[in-house]
Amino acid sequence: MSDVKDRLLQRFLKYVTFDTESCDDATTVPTTPGQMVFAQYLKEELQAMGLAEIELDDKGYLYATLPSNCGRELPTIGFIAHLDTSPDMSGKGVKPRVVESYRGGNVVLDEKEGIILSATDFPEIEDYAGHDIVVTDGHTLLGADDKAGVAEIISAVEYLQAHPEIEHGKIRIAFNPDEEIGRGAHNFNVPLFGCDWAYTVDGGAEGELEFENFNAGSATFSIQGCNVHPGYAKGKMLNALRIATEIVRSIPATESPECTDGYQGFYHLMSINGGVDSAEVSYIVRDHCRETFESRMAFISKVADGIKAKYGAGVLSLDLKEQYRNMREQVEPKMYIIDLAKIAMEKAGVKPLVRPIRGGTDGAQLSFMGLPCPNLFAGGINFHSRYEFVSVQVMEKAVMTIVNIAAMVKDLK
Repeated sequence: MSDVKDRLLQRFLKYVTFDTESCDDATTVPTTPGQMVFAQYLKEELQAMGLAEIELDDKGYLYATLPSNCGRELPTIGFIAHLDTSPDMSGKGVKPRVVESYRGGNVVLDEKEGIILSATDFPEIEDYAGHDIVVTDGHTLLGADDKAGVAEIISAVEYLQAHPEIEHGKIRIAFNPDEEIGRGAHNFNVPLFGCDWAYTVDGGAEGELEFENFNAGSATFSIQGCNVHPGYAKGKMLNALRIATEIVRSIPATESPECTDGYQGFYHLMSINGGVDSAEVSYIVRDHCRETFESRMAFISKVADGIKAKYGAGVLSLDLKEQYRNMREQVEPKMYIIDLAKIAMEKAGVKPLVRPIRGGTDGAQLSFMGLPCPNLFAGGINFHSRYEFVSVQVMEKAVMTIVNIAAMVKDLK
């Protein structure tokens, strides 16, 4: 194993031991104390590396600078990853294991309990035959989302420090909390970061390059029914749950996540809660096309209006909100930052896979805060689950992609 790959792996194996699972119900920033513990550890690591302008604020946002070693003024670029792991699966007590030179087929995670990373259920693992892959013991997620990104960014900076012959401009790096619950960009200090553009290193498979994400909205239908004794309910009861099911039937089931892919948008039923007296129906609305997204949001309003017309205005209230927008609007005027990333990948032996994100990233919000910020691959597969894994070789290619981007900025016209 090369020195770069070995140091990268050891760094990643250390990082995943930090419990940084974020919490959607918390009101603190960061939402869990483990994220600040991890941020403090990274701050000390960056100090030991001799980086400049290191700042960790009281909300867990960590910033640092690799100064320019070029004699002329160049654009300042940034690389960003997030500290937290998803609350969808426990991130406490992660026990990573390296499967060296994976030979294909199933990987047993916990023999005693029969937990298996199955090549039948997850055929993409066969693409990594011959790679060294990092897996869990099957009882937690791994945390490659996004500790692989953190490790890759720091390893790339370390590589540039060790190779001063590679000329580059000022490079800023940042690590933020609470991305997994959609709050990662909320307290990001874009003026302090001071970059012309940046890249989040938070993508999945090798070569992923994303600058399009969903336009996103949420819809909550709150229903007020009337509950009386069912034996004497005729003409009196108004069953909120029945109205809830009527709302669900009104929204096309064929336009749900399980029926769509690529650029297709959807309505996603998140929850139905309540009883006869009152109930709540929650949806999220997604579409890459702005016009189609607005049509979807208007359709939700139309459904609500129909229920009010049928049962009375006081029966239903609708909370309809826009959450974030497609970053393509902000990136398209600077498409050279995408071209730069493509060439950097190719130089690292990576085939660029430009595809839309069927979700959102911190980069989407940051792009609308004045920081164009597409997303680069970090290498992890099966995010948010006990079957998450990452290839060490792909992580190394991510490091070299970052290095190549940094080195190529000086060649921009």
